[in-house]
Amino acid sequence: MPKRDVHQRVRLLDCEFERVPLPQARVRVSWNDDREFLGEATEPADEATEDRPVLRAAAEATAAALSQASEGLVHLDVLAVKAVEGFDTVIVVVSLQSEVAGVTERLVGSCLIRGEPERGAVLAVLSGTNRLFGKVVNV
Repeated sequence: MPKRDVHQRVRLLDCEFERVPLPQARVRVSWNDDREFLGEATEPADEATEDRPVLRAAAEATAAALSQASEGLVHLDVLAVKAVEGFDTVIVVVSLQSEVAGVTERLVGSCLIRGEPERGAVLAVLSGTNRLFGKVVNV
């Protein structure tokens, strides 16, 4: 297998979100050879926190797409997703757990929200995993 460019990153192609009837997300990414990977997730409605289920669905769909893109080398679990206010802005923070060859590692990604908070959750997952993909999948 040819050596891949170490600066190559997973590219976000598009993402779609729905809030009703249940929070759903579809995320499409590409990796190195421009093959596309689709991740989908549906979360149960949570009346106590209006935005949280759709943020989690966005993060889960992204993790699913990344696991596919790694061709089984990386398994990702979303542990938590939170929109945090601070410094006169809102940031989405995502906590993940990766498993590679039986070794687990905790990852954290964040993204300043510009536009859709759900897109921020997608970008936070990508932020938290880009180094992992660079060192594990980029061989």
